[in-house]
Amino acid sequence: MTSASVGFHCPQCIAAGQAATRQPATAVGGRLPVGDRVTMSLIGINVVVFLLGFVLERTGSIDLVREFGMWPLGIALQGEWWRLFTSAFLHGGLLHIGFNMYVLYVLGPPLERVLGHGRFLILYLLAALGGSVASYIFSPLNVLSVGASGAIFGLLAAILVVGHRLRRDVRNVAALLAINVAIGFVVPGIDWRAHFGGAIVGAAIAAVFAYAPKANRVLWQSLGVLGITLLLVIATMVRTADISQSVPVMSLMGA
Repeated sequence: MTSASVGFHCPQCIAAGQAATRQPATAVGGRLPVGDRVTMSLIGINVVVFLLGFVLERTGSIDLVREFGMWPLGIALQGEWWRLFTSAFLHGGLLHIGFNMYVLYVLGPPLERVLGHGRFLILYLLAALGGSVASYIFSPLNVLSVGASGAIFGLLAAILVVGHRLRRDVRNVAALLAINVAIGFVVPGIDWRAHFGGAIVGAAIAAVFAYAPKANRVLWQSLGVLGITLLLVIATMVRTADISQSVPVMSLMGA
């Protein structure tokens, strides 16, 4: 028995009462988040991986960027599909990671509070994957690229979609997105393909979350996320088959 303000309640009664009580939810149906733990965790993971890569490279142990970066030939001909994910947690320098983590620190918390922890994490990871898939499809085969930019552009696009749905003023975010798109074409070495891929997938995921019908909302959101994920998988498989047919395996010897 558990003491209460009036008498005692059995644990089963308390559990039943809590289940019957309507839990507060976000605007898209998720549970109200406690703090910004997903955003902070993502920043922590990126920073730790960057520092680890710096130490390992200086000691001559391993070059994480070379071993786990986005390299189309490695994915298509050597089956290293994990590069699509790991590349999103690697960065080429202090300025690179500093900018991406600053934007994540600024934009992540308000979006996480609107979506909830789980939906925000799904958005981030699929936007990152979308950026990698776009880079895989449209980049030169032997180019090595890294960075969380795909995920960051996904967050920017998601804020535009969710903000429009909630009738918020997002003109500043739109301007920031436009500026960064322009920078991607002006500054050499930036993988603008990943930016566009991340933005498109981020916008799509955000639309699924924000515009899903209230009736069976979780079901519709789950089907939408599954459908977008399936499209990314199919696009990756088609690109892999195309590269495998057009590039001789022996070309790896000169890669």
